[in-house]
Amino acid sequence: MRPAKALIDLGALRHNYALARRLHGGKALAVVKANAYGHGAVVCAHALADLADGFAVACLEEAEGLRAGGITAPILLLEGVFEVSEWARADALGLWVVVHQAEQLEMLAACRPKRPIPVWMKFNSGMNRAGLPLARLPALHAQLAGDPKVASVTLMSHFARADEPECDETRRQFERLRAAMEGVPAPVSICNSAGILGWPGIRGDWARPGIMLYGADPMPGEGHGLRPVMQLGSRIMAVRQLSAGDPVGYGARFVAPRPMRIGLVAMGYADGYPRAVPDGAPVVVAGQRTRIVGRVSMDMLTVDLEGIDADVGSPVELWGGAVSVNEVAAVAGTIAYELLCNVKRVAFEYVQPA
Repeated sequence: MRPAKALIDLGALRHNYALARRLHGGKALAVVKANAYGHGAVVCAHALADLADGFAVACLEEAEGLRAGGITAPILLLEGVFEVSEWARADALGLWVVVHQAEQLEMLAACRPKRPIPVWMKFNSGMNRAGLPLARLPALHAQLAGDPKVASVTLMSHFARADEPECDETRRQFERLRAAMEGVPAPVSICNSAGILGWPGIRGDWARPGIMLYGADPMPGEGHGLRPVMQLGSRIMAVRQLSAGDPVGYGARFVAPRPMRIGLVAMGYADGYPRAVPDGAPVVVAGQRTRIVGRVSMDMLTVDLEGIDADVGSPVELWGGAVSVNEVAAVAGTIAYELLCNVKRVAFEYVQPA
């Protein structure tokens, strides 16, 4: 079989969730949207089932997948419903549902659930994406709190720049929300991963850790004790000896400056490794750090083997414990979220907690 694989450390996932909950205090929903950021939503949710206070997903289909996979814990639908009929499906699955726009309030008024539904009202505190107007918070809370279709109301907002510790907009967003909800008796959720790690003075009743669960630190410096969950790896499938002046790969982007050995690796952009990485992108071969040379193609990439004791069959780490996914993302001009979510086609192997 093709040796490209993603090794998923479920013990590290549990460690990261426990750290998030401890740092924030209160309760925490483990965000497992986008197939748990590419790690496998059902498996990851089961690994956290005895720890997590609940889970959060983007859409109804993701929630249905968790329920079908045996997850019985609370699940929050972060984007809410898109049409009235989805309220019935959310009701049948026992979901908690976010309401973030006037049209969803109208859908709620029109639905007839069999049991009251826990509702999270999302307000726009400065991100100007999804969210109801802060000025309407007291009135809307009173409206929903008095609605017999609503089991409970939780208030929430989302930070736009929490991963920028030098920017005070995060604190301003929190202060806007706190001022708007003064005198409103409701639990609140505002901290994402960056909020948990970078803003210890800002807390709520519920945290929503996402990327930090998977070991990618959203804050500069990566010094918060997270453990990487995914190791993306493969093996050397062939070795070539180049002469000075020989080009490598599509477009001849890299030309050997001198005689050198290169290794061909079974990993490409169809597996989720970014085509955008430049020559020099970090990689570890047989436990030794080296670099990618030449353009990444659909199924293969090439690495510099000069000074590396490696041959056909030698292991290759694209990211994981020795190479940070944040480091690869930086040289590719993107973020760790995108790289992790894009992993596909490779074999997934899960390591159970010790």
